[in-house]
Amino acid sequence: MEKTRLTLQTALEEFMGSRYVYYQPPETIQLHYPCILYELDRIDPIYADNGSYLKHKQYSVTIVHQDADSTLPDDILDAFELIRFDRTYRADNLYHDVFTITW
Repeated sequence: MEKTRLTLQTALEEFMGSRYVYYQPPETIQLHYPCILYELDRIDPIYADNGSYLKHKQYSVTIVHQDADSTLPDDILDAFELIRFDRTYRADNLYHDVFTITW
C-alpha cells in the first residue's frame, strides 16, 4: 500500500471510529470532539546516487478531547508503528495530545 496523505486520513478515521479527522482545518470549521487535527510537519529525503530516492513524511497529529482520563493518547501509540509522543497541553478546557507520525 502506498502511504499517501489520503491513506493516513483513512487510517486516522478508522482509529477514531468517526470522520472527525481534519487536515489543516480552517478556523471557520466547526470541530466535533473528540477529534484529530493533523498537518504535514516535515519531509526527510534519503539520498543515493546523487538523488533523492525516498522521502519520509512526518505529520504532526493532535488528538483533541474533553476527558482528562481519555485512553486515546495511549491507544494511538498502539495503533501506529512509526509514532512518537511530543507533548500535551490544555487550552479552552480541551486536552491536546500531540504526536509525530512518520508516514
